[in-house]
Amino acid sequence: MRNILLTLSYIGTAYHGSQVQKNALSVTEVVQNAMETVLHRREDVKGCSRTDSGVHANRYCMSFHTENPIELYALKRSLNALLPDDIGVLDVQEVPEDFHARYSCVGKRYVYKIHTGDGKDPFLKGRALDYWPPLDLAKLQKICDLFVGTHDFRGFCSKKTDIEDTTRTIYRCEVARQGDLVLFTVEGDGFLYNMVRILVGTLLRVSEGKLTEEQVKRALSERDRSLAGITAPAHGLYLDEVFYTRPAYWNEKTNGKDEE
Repeated sequence: MRNILLTLSYIGTAYHGSQVQKNALSVTEVVQNAMETVLHRREDVKGCSRTDSGVHANRYCMSFHTENPIELYALKRSLNALLPDDIGVLDVQEVPEDFHARYSCVGKRYVYKIHTGDGKDPFLKGRALDYWPPLDLAKLQKICDLFVGTHDFRGFCSKKTDIEDTTRTIYRCEVARQGDLVLFTVEGDGFLYNMVRILVGTLLRVSEGKLTEEQVKRALSERDRSLAGITAPAHGLYLDEVFYTRPAYWNEKTNGKDEE
């Protein structure tokens, strides 16, 4: 039995997230359809995380077991020939028998793109949040610094979550300008449902003067969702990297989970 790891990239606009759903098209379902054509069997695929409807991925990982002897390069080329233009296979590799795309993961990096230019960029339509008010990055970085470390992020996740342990460790959280784009980048050992989008929405409300640094601190310490910001739209969010080994610049990792 072989254990195969697929690394994908996709534009999530047309899909209701990564996870298979009964009444909506997902990224995983489309990939499984292509795999079934190539492998002549519908294999059980394990995704590295759940992404919301409209969220994109620069790198998304899936693992599955198969007895099919197909060469890896042939699997990659065949899948890419069958998949639609908004989903691509970047890499295919064999991994140890006990590897699991989700449970072997030690952390992830998300990037949220905010388009601040006053012109219309058709290449960013549905792939970045259009936002014209000025952003004070130095002020926002001070808020980002509050999130670094191990915290209970109950106040920064959707009320729909049924996860009991909402403590996560954030190793990197920063904002940076890249031309007309402002990029919010966050790395951690796990993320709660809507957590990254709420962090971004909180930054936007701080920038607008509708939230203060003290209120953000209270949202963290009191675990109060009502004190945090809005949930930023999904279309600006990208799963950017999936870590299976801990980067050297991270501190010692704690046990984390992911629900974003």
